Amino acid sequence: MSYSYTPTSLPEVLLLEPQLRIEDGAILHECFNARDFVQATGFKNEFVQECLLKYRYGVVRSPHYQVHHQQGKLVRVGVGEVFHVVVDMRRYSPSFGRWVGMMLSASNQQQLWIPQGFAHGFAVLSGTAEIHIKSTDYLYPEHECRVRWDDPSIGIEWPAIGTPMLSPKDKAAPLLADASAFMENRQLARQRWGVQRQFCAPVQIAPRPWAPGVAGGTNHKSVE
Repeated sequence: MSYSYTPTSLPEVLLLEPQLRIEDGAILHECFNARDFVQATGFKNEFVQECLLKYRYGVVRSPHYQVHHQQGKLVRVGVGEVFHVVVDMRRYSPSFGRWVGMMLSASNQQQLWIPQGFAHGFAVLSGTAEIHIKSTDYLYPEHECRVRWDDPSIGIEWPAIGTPMLSPKDKAAPLLADASAFMENRQLARQRWGVQRQFCAPVQIAPRPWAPGVAGGTNHKSVE
């Protein structure tokens, strides 16, 4: 197995595509291979938990994350079609508050690597959907943080789904200005991000629409 990958407009976030092969008359889809994952991404995180989430059409999850017990996530869709969103929640990151979105589905078999420091949300576009998430730390509901799904300062361009189905917690999620963020020493952050980015092709990052001195800027979705 080997992964092909596409860098997104958030350089640390990668869109992965496992290669399929024909073996003994069957199509072999190896969903995960630790060795090839490290070669494709440069991340040597150990996954400790995998969750299967089942949703129906119109469900929207606000971007969510854990500041304590930070998680890297590998996301794929086993059934249906889901629009996934990633928001940079690292306070000292040059891309803080920017987002990237892409379609994951059972048909395209693509996977999304979301390292620590980012929030992950989604909208279900099919009648039903099953989302598989591997994580590098355990899920702690008491430490889960959220940011509002329709925060105008982030400006996520959600697909048209009518009235979104939101949980009470997602409805009460704070705006980016009031949300918890990942904090760390600036020099340490630059060193760590520099190490991560060496595994990605150069990508130009779109400016935040609310950044000082930027007029009319927009965030851009990645190549689907």
